[in-house]
Amino acid sequence: MWELSSRIPADAIVTSDSGSCANWYARDLKVQRGMMCSLSGGLASMGAAVPYAIAAKFAFPGQPVIALVGDGAMQMNNMAELITVSKYWKQWSNPRWICMVLNNQDLNQVTWEQRVMEGDPKFEASQDIPSVAYHKFAELIGLKGLYVDDAERMGAAWDEALVADRPVVIEVKADPNVPPLPPHITMAQAKAFATTLMKGDPDQGHVLLDTAKQVLSAVLPGHKDR
Repeated sequence: MWELSSRIPADAIVTSDSGSCANWYARDLKVQRGMMCSLSGGLASMGAAVPYAIAAKFAFPGQPVIALVGDGAMQMNNMAELITVSKYWKQWSNPRWICMVLNNQDLNQVTWEQRVMEGDPKFEASQDIPSVAYHKFAELIGLKGLYVDDAERMGAAWDEALVADRPVVIEVKADPNVPPLPPHITMAQAKAFATTLMKGDPDQGHVLLDTAKQVLSAVLPGHKDR
């Protein structure tokens, strides 16, 4: 989403699903004055981003629409809604409609809530979800599919998607162990996180490494101003 900020059209409409993708949407996307943005309501119901984006395109067919989705919400119902996009997109005066899927094979928001709010390690039986080739599904139904597993290619993927002649699904292989750190960490959150690590999280090594990277990137010279 950081790479999208410098490329997003001024008249774009953005929708975000619930889950950890909402954290990155709020934290990393620089919204411009005049843009319309929608987020799933106060109850954090999953599965809203693609239906919202379809509705936005019917209401404003000439404007580019971008949906931001996690893989949990994608498997819940958003994937099926791509069939609706496939059915109607040729009626739109502007075909630019993009769905970015963060594929981390984890119900990530709840995983981090378990770690930071309850002090419990990730419970793999409830949190792990299967990997699906979302970009290939898009191609199967006549849309354009892009796959990104290298952060250095993220900008190029957005460039390609924003000039495509049809709706695009960008599947991004994401790291589930990057913590969605808030601007201010409370002592209770820090203690719960420490408790999680003492109990032995299944991804403990990666969690520690990714946490250290985030903290250091915020204080070392040359980091991106977010």
